[in-house]
Amino acid sequence: MSEATVSDEQLRLFIERIERMEEEKKGVADDIRDTYNEAKSQGYDTKIMRQVIKLRKMSRDDRMEMEAVLDVYKAALGLA
Repeated sequence: MSEATVSDEQLRLFIERIERMEEEKKGVADDIRDTYNEAKSQGYDTKIMRQVIKLRKMSRDDRMEMEAVLDVYKAALGLA
């Protein structure tokens, strides 16, 4: 095989892997949307659920820092 043929084949394999992962990603995104819809139908606030998930991804220190800054901003705007 020539070098170009090997490179062409490798490129094709990368592209196909990425395409499969994109399909999997779409499937997972659909599952997540369905789960939010199910929670909403049970009376849960999905906007708040999304915020909780975002907070849970953060480290404790990052979350505490964000909450402290948020408190400062709220106080400055008379929201506290």
